Amino acid sequence: MSQHIRTHVAVASIVAMVMLGPGCSGGAMGLSDGEVAIGTWGGDDAGVIVADTLTHVHIGCTYGDVPGRVAVDSGGRFVVAGSYTLHAYPVAVGPTMPAQFSGAVNGTTLTFSVTVTDTIAHTVTTLGPATVVLGKEPQMGPCPICRTPGDRASARRRAISR
Repeated sequence: MSQHIRTHVAVASIVAMVMLGPGCSGGAMGLSDGEVAIGTWGGDDAGVIVADTLTHVHIGCTYGDVPGRVAVDSGGRFVVAGSYTLHAYPVAVGPTMPAQFSGAVNGTTLTFSVTVTDTIAHTVTTLGPATVVLGKEPQMGPCPICRTPGDRASARRRAISR
């Protein structure tokens, strides 16, 4: 093999390793520093917006928050506490309820469920599992998704103007 071909093969191998991540499985692409990657994750009737200080989740006409980014274990799994609003559309009816978010990241796919403890009705509601993909726009149907965490007022204004 000529030096020119060996150089191209070496460069191609390095590019492939960087793109696929550890173990060449592609499992780390939706992760960054052991946490769910920052960005918008979208799916059918579900969305997740990850920022440095907050992870914002929508399933249907409900939404919730986890403080900060979600840390995952070595298998890409997570279980974290947060808060959730079960009745969010067309007008948010609170209060927010304690919730547990659980799921796993595999490549650029995130599958998760939310278990909400309804402190008013004294019931437990589980939403999901929902599947979202990093970089995909959420398809929310009639319910608007907040464009940035904490952007619920502008989401309500967009819904009313439809």
